[in-house]
Amino acid sequence: MIRLGDKRFGAVLDDSAASRDLLRQLPVTVDMVDHGGVEKTGPLPSPLSLDGQPEGADPDVGDVGYYAPGNDLVLYYGDQSYFAGIVVLGRLDDDAARQVREQDGPVTVTVEAR
Repeated sequence: MIRLGDKRFGAVLDDSAASRDLLRQLPVTVDMVDHGGVEKTGPLPSPLSLDGQPEGADPDVGDVGYYAPGNDLVLYYGDQSYFAGIVVLGRLDDDAARQVREQDGPVTVTVEAR
């Protein structure tokens, strides 16, 4: 479950070492900023494992990601192209990307296990 202000939405994580590391950090509150009109990013308390991950990824709108060089959790609400260091962790619920996009400026997100 992801809380963004008064909005709540779900996400399904892939079965990967990085996703398992994220689950071990939950619940976590992340202060996020907007980047390039396509994503909200914010630092996690601890790095996630990159075991078994490719060098980079081309995330889709609605993906949950991790940007390894910055140790950032990422919520993609726009079209981000391939970039080294991106790890796709899973997918937001259907309408969540729109809800994230509608939040102007910095936001605080709380991620909890359901």
